[in-house]
Amino acid sequence: MDELIKVRVHPPSGTIVLQRPEKRNALTRLMLLQVQQAFDDLHQERKVRAVILTGAGAAFCAGVDMAEVHATFSAEDALEQWHRDTLQLKQLFETMLRFPKPIIAAVNGPAVGPGAGLVLASDIVLGTPGAQFGLPEPKRGLVAGIVSPLLAFRVGAGQAANLLLSAQLIDARQALERGIYHQLVPFDQVWAAAHDQAQQCAQSSPAAIQLTKRMLNETIGEHLGTLLSAGAAVSATAHTTEAAEEGLAAFLEKRDPKWW
Repeated sequence: MDELIKVRVHPPSGTIVLQRPEKRNALTRLMLLQVQQAFDDLHQERKVRAVILTGAGAAFCAGVDMAEVHATFSAEDALEQWHRDTLQLKQLFETMLRFPKPIIAAVNGPAVGPGAGLVLASDIVLGTPGAQFGLPEPKRGLVAGIVSPLLAFRVGAGQAANLLLSAQLIDARQALERGIYHQLVPFDQVWAAAHDQAQQCAQSSPAAIQLTKRMLNETIGEHLGTLLSAGAAVSATAHTTEAAEEGLAAFLEKRDPKWW
């Protein structure tokens, strides 16, 4: 199996590195499985008190692999595959929200689409000056259905509408001002700053941290699971449209899409 991520342990932190820099760490189906497995493994590591999620190279995560998604249009089981894809992404976000230890996103570069979702499913977010953030799915004929509830949960419905409907990329300073990023640090210091955050979290009781996450994500975010399921259904449906086929083709061909 290709190793599309790396896992490192430097107590009290464990680090998951998205390891596909030549593709700006765009997520493939196999990569999502490996990230899911990494969280499961670090869950069991008693000496790991917080998990750092970051990317290799100059990007955090450019979303999903568009070539892999576009190839599905010609598959006989396309609808079933898109359903499986959305459920897989939803499962990862739910794993992160329910994870009993703090997750610290060390956003070393652009976080786009589902990559932005990884940021929003994390608890503490450190960004670098080049860490753009955005949900450009509508420009590709798609809907950010699974990420939308996370965005509204973190920053409110008004800010979410602005970002989702404009489909714009905002810079790291704007993401900080809107409460998406919590701190900006230089590129070469982002992992060290995240490790410092892990050390801070490790001073607290593990049981108290786990209960705090449950309070935030299951009590205050009481309806979040239902909203993620509804968003997954919308996202899967959007993939079946002619707009999605044209938008993805235009993206891969580096041209403007032709909407009807």
